[in-house]
Amino acid sequence: MTGTYMPESPNNTTFREQLNLAQHAAMEADKSMLSFGLGISDPKAIFGTTANLAESFGSHRVFDMPTSENAMTGIGIGAAIAGSRVLMTHQRMDFFLLAMDQLVNNAAKWHYMFNGQMKVPLTIRLIVGRGWGQGPTHAQNLQSWFAHVPGLKVVVPSKTDAVASQLYSAIMDDNPVIFIEHRWLHEQQCGSTSVLPLQSPHESVRVHRQGADCTIVANSFMVLEALIAADFLQHRGINVEVVETVSLEQSEWQKIYDSVEKTGRLLVCDSAHGHFSVASEVVSSVTEQCFKALTEAPRRLCLPPYPEPTSYYLTKPFYRNANDIVAAVAEMMGVKVAGGIELDVSTPHDVPGNWFKGPF
Repeated sequence: MTGTYMPESPNNTTFREQLNLAQHAAMEADKSMLSFGLGISDPKAIFGTTANLAESFGSHRVFDMPTSENAMTGIGIGAAIAGSRVLMTHQRMDFFLLAMDQLVNNAAKWHYMFNGQMKVPLTIRLIVGRGWGQGPTHAQNLQSWFAHVPGLKVVVPSKTDAVASQLYSAIMDDNPVIFIEHRWLHEQQCGSTSVLPLQSPHESVRVHRQGADCTIVANSFMVLEALIAADFLQHRGINVEVVETVSLEQSEWQKIYDSVEKTGRLLVCDSAHGHFSVASEVVSSVTEQCFKALTEAPRRLCLPPYPEPTSYYLTKPFYRNANDIVAAVAEMMGVKVAGGIELDVSTPHDVPGNWFKGPF
């Protein structure tokens, strides 16, 4: 595959490189597959995630689209129904809302309405995130919207070691899949002893850390914050279990229930607003399944119930971080935890690092 990115070492790689690798592999595996979206062949290649796709597979299979979310989504759904495997990328989840009718009333319903005889092999990458004063209409994570719709699968990756296999599995699924990426994850190094093979079985729930005192459930960027908090708490005698919800499908959450049965406590860290949220569903499901095991009421750590401010200073308390997780766990445990995590102050709080050069 000419131009395909292949890391020298699979363990010395980034989140975006693994996303790129999965797309190249899927395009090679299915010769009829199409990949398109806003900026897919631009020089920046959507944070580098689509680099060399057009060069490798030609402009007839990989191409940019006019700025018309509703139209391009309709084309993608139609192509998928007609038999082409389709990967479509939207750089902003917020802008994709223009295409909700196409997604909910066509893509999600087609398989059901035709008694399982029709397939819709469509994957939609939606990128979320924050920073640079993006404000109320540029930084929303509306994952619970999509998870609410029967017929849609929702995948929310967080770790570099598995993201390639998760995207590859989503693309190869014959059902519509919403793949939600947080752009602060794109430069995340592997940080693992191994990268999962592309065709690994898809894990809906991943347990990243074992513990007996409290279960922390998170996804997306909040998994990283939870793991930082877990390290801090361990050195103070509190062992938390960190569980990731990769797939937002309640029927596949047995590992969450098993964890709560062991710990008796639950803290859900959501990167979206708390009301009517994925966090709400996790708490509700755990309460239904594990009520007798709970030693106290489950808690949620989410965004407050108002839009993101544009102001640099107002965004600082808006988002939760590892220190907030530490404080919540300590309160649940009824203990005092001395000190706090020393956060990196070399970059502003609304950017993930010096590599982050802008919102797009």
